Amino acid sequence: MPDRLTIAEARRVALAAQGFTHGDRTGQVSWARMAPMIRKLNLLQIDSVNVLVRSHYLPLFSRLGAYPHATLDERSFSTRKRALFECWAHEASLLPLDLHPLMRWRMARARAGDGTYVQMNRFGREERRYLREVLDFVTRNGPSVAAQVPGGGKAEGGWWGWSRGKLALETLFDQGLLTTAARSGFERLYDIPERVIPQEILALPAPSEADAIRKLMDLSGAALGVATGTDLRDYFRLPVAEARTALAELVEDGRLTPVSVEGWQQQAYLHADAIRARKAGGTALLSPFDPMVWERSRAERLFSFHYRIEIYTPAEKRKFGYYVLPFLHRDRIVGRVCLKADRKAGVLRANATHHEAHADPAETAAALAQELRLMARWLALPGVEAGPRGNLAGALKAAL
Repeated sequence: MPDRLTIAEARRVALAAQGFTHGDRTGQVSWARMAPMIRKLNLLQIDSVNVLVRSHYLPLFSRLGAYPHATLDERSFSTRKRALFECWAHEASLLPLDLHPLMRWRMARARAGDGTYVQMNRFGREERRYLREVLDFVTRNGPSVAAQVPGGGKAEGGWWGWSRGKLALETLFDQGLLTTAARSGFERLYDIPERVIPQEILALPAPSEADAIRKLMDLSGAALGVATGTDLRDYFRLPVAEARTALAELVEDGRLTPVSVEGWQQQAYLHADAIRARKAGGTALLSPFDPMVWERSRAERLFSFHYRIEIYTPAEKRKFGYYVLPFLHRDRIVGRVCLKADRKAGVLRANATHHEAHADPAETAAALAQELRLMARWLALPGVEAGPRGNLAGALKAAL
């Protein structure tokens, strides 16, 4: 194993670990190809913004190309074909079913009042009787939304504007006493795990907390290829002290090897399964919540790409746009695009387009135009239009 990587080598290791290996993205994509890619990533982060498409759909498109949305929906929420379950991981995420035992320590902590979210811990302590009432209601009535549970309909301006019923359901979800049966639009329908998670999965033994965290750190390493300790911990949002212990054990076991990476100040670790590819990358638009870029400091270390999402920035102060996707071409991030799916007009709108200083504008525009056309077909939008904003706008208009 090497003890030093150049930044170009580190990028290729990271891209290969994330499934960017210049694979064909033009053919049909079935579950037989989707499942191994989800296994490589370990999770798909969920986000509510729908100006383009829900975020959890994008990572598979970025790596595999156009696939039927219905296939992922079916495998996420169908009773008969379910392959994924939803829980708090790197934020709310969809995970392969066989990772369920690895997440039970987090649910157990929440039940003990030591979960990740202070507000839910407090609600769990102060509202035990009401939580039992809501859990009994869902147990009797099946999949439920907040408006259906006793006393739970109207938001009261609390945490995230949640109603009392919504906070109860979320607290029970955090504790593992409820799970997501399906989603109506984007709203969760909650049900008890026994009616959602296959019995053979629930019957799997739960490892100890220490063993689970060590395994999750190992999975993080495999998904990232090369990473700092903070990067590894962040993938599943693991507790600091326990992650540090797991990291030391994985180094001792040879699953992670300390390496230095050109330009990185922090100690890096190379995973035992990492591929030191001579060529890695692709052409893809990346979700703001894609594992390749969700840890913004890592994206900057790997790609010299400073990236912040500006959804919550006032419009007049935005530099790049409302919903901006990084644009990967070969093994570099060469640009960023503010995208909107105008479903009423049937148009994918690139409202603002920018290329990075190191990127050739003409080459970037040509590659981006092709990617936008591929995305538009996937989203069933007949047209693509480039807006006037950004230093790539003119070249993109010409390429389209």
